[in-house]
Amino acid sequence: MAGIAITRMDLTAAQVRAAAAKAKDAGSARRMLTIALVLEGVDRKTATETCGMDRQTLRDWVHRYNAEGLSGLSNRKSPGRQPWLTPAQKAALAALVEQGPDPERDGVVRWRRKDLKRRIEEMFGIVMQERTVGAQLAALGFVRLMPRPRHPKADEAAQEAFKKTSPTR
Repeated sequence: MAGIAITRMDLTAAQVRAAAAKAKDAGSARRMLTIALVLEGVDRKTATETCGMDRQTLRDWVHRYNAEGLSGLSNRKSPGRQPWLTPAQKAALAALVEQGPDPERDGVVRWRRKDLKRRIEEMFGIVMQERTVGAQLAALGFVRLMPRPRHPKADEAAQEAFKKTSPTR
């Protein structure tokens, strides 16, 4: 019993069994029954074999029970992966995309995921794949439609003069 020592003594084995009977989750009920067996003085090999777990798992659950009580024996939802960008960084990325690239600084006339990946790495120090950049843009509400490309040195007046000026019928 040196490997596991239950330090929380606010509930007896009978009270833990009663809580296990009322539990809606079968996994937490099984853990409660194992804790009840340990509280009764059953050796850990027998307790783990009776309730279908190994000794290391029992040790981990005893630590959680000691720290949190019966609520520590229930399943927890995984917090999941942290988002790539903070809300402030997402706002800065959206502003960058809305503003468009600077041809002199960025060397492009329209944003590509490849270019945005490089800028995100420069601005925030976050390295992500091009597909992830596309997913971030989609989450921000940007669609993959591209306007017709315009050359930065295009002469608008010359283009208007070149258009056909035939009279309408």
